[in-house]
Amino acid sequence: MSNGRTTGLVLAILSAAAFSTSGSLAGSLILAGWTPGAAVIARLVLAAAVLTVPAVLALRGRWRELWSGAGTIALYGVVAVAGAQFAYFNAVAHLSVGVALLLEYQGTVLVVAWLWLRHGRRPGPLVLAGAVVALAGLALVLDVLGGVRLDPVGVLWGLAAAVGLAVFFVLSSDDAQPLPPLVVSCASLWVGGVVLAVAAAVGLVPVHAAAVPVELAGQRVSWLVPVLGLALVAAAFAYVCGILGARLLGATLASFVGLSEVLFAVAFAWLFLAQRPTPLQAIGGAVVVAGVALVRLGELRPVPAPRHEPVVDEPVRAGV
Repeated sequence: MSNGRTTGLVLAILSAAAFSTSGSLAGSLILAGWTPGAAVIARLVLAAAVLTVPAVLALRGRWRELWSGAGTIALYGVVAVAGAQFAYFNAVAHLSVGVALLLEYQGTVLVVAWLWLRHGRRPGPLVLAGAVVALAGLALVLDVLGGVRLDPVGVLWGLAAAVGLAVFFVLSSDDAQPLPPLVVSCASLWVGGVVLAVAAAVGLVPVHAAAVPVELAGQRVSWLVPVLGLALVAAAFAYVCGILGARLLGATLASFVGLSEVLFAVAFAWLFLAQRPTPLQAIGGAVVVAGVALVRLGELRPVPAPRHEPVVDEPVRAGV
């Protein structure tokens, strides 16, 4: 593996681990009386503020490039940042962190569908088999054949988060984007934060925050602890590493490595919120991960090049 791929792999794993803390940290705030909208706005605005000065320095006066990429940044900020996180936090309010995250990661299957419909990359047998396995695992997670019934509202929010996740991988993997990942992250966080703040101001997003101690890892801590964790670790650090890692690995490999977030999130939810998965959900989770892994492995298989044409061995880019 080249140095660039090795660096991308490390960054993608760090990003996944950082992102995985968001469900547990937001869950502690929601249990203390915060609405999902308040948690997301605090996370995005504070993270954007922290990244502003470094982003301006990294931009080096290239304001024209920032303006030319405004459309991509707006889409990224509204759908991949604000939309995905708002949907995920609402899912966490109705479901356990593990189930919400497993639903969100169906977005990797949506990436395959997008590459097929938009770029003509028809999935092979391994990809199709992986999709079937992932859907079967999803049925086990949701316990559709058992007596336990999960909140359908939470399930819908989780699937909405999957759409945002797919957009995140597609946009992040665009290595033709001239703006540094730090700049893209900061601008997108500002866009997402402002959009949600405006929606809250006009009453579209319920917002309520309580400056009271929260329960985290069996301890009573200040509400600032999860808020700072959400902003600095699960947003600022996670988005910068995620975008840079995706550019180095490509959308396919980056989303495959991103599956490790599921494992990290379940571990953190167990540690911070004592949310122990049921045996059936644990089995379903393993099946979902196996299915999506098959999808990713199928996408990684080289596509035969036309005769008399050279084979270009590089990740498929799904840029805008």
